[in-house]
Amino acid sequence: MVEVTQTFDLVPGIDQRAWGELAHRAVATVLRSPGIVEFRAHRNQLGSPKVRTTAVWQSLADWAKAAENPEIKALETEMGGYVTNLRVEFWVPSPVLPDAARPR
Repeated sequence: MVEVTQTFDLVPGIDQRAWGELAHRAVATVLRSPGIVEFRAHRNQLGSPKVRTTAVWQSLADWAKAAENPEIKALETEMGGYVTNLRVEFWVPSPVLPDAARPR
């Protein structure tokens, strides 16, 4: 599995309702992609970056195929008017601690 994390800030003064509608359309499109396991979004309570999304994929190949989807590419272009300081990271399990640790 691979986790693709995006962090970004929202452009000041954007139409929040329009942003919310775009974000929901984008998530719905991603969730139709083969190989997607889950999608999470969080808001930073302490400042920048303001938003973090995490998409969990079965494989990096699944993510790469989805990234080439023309519908996703169009949504990313549209999102460019709403976000700034975009950063993308790809994470895989640690060889030292490959599974989540939880209290007993």
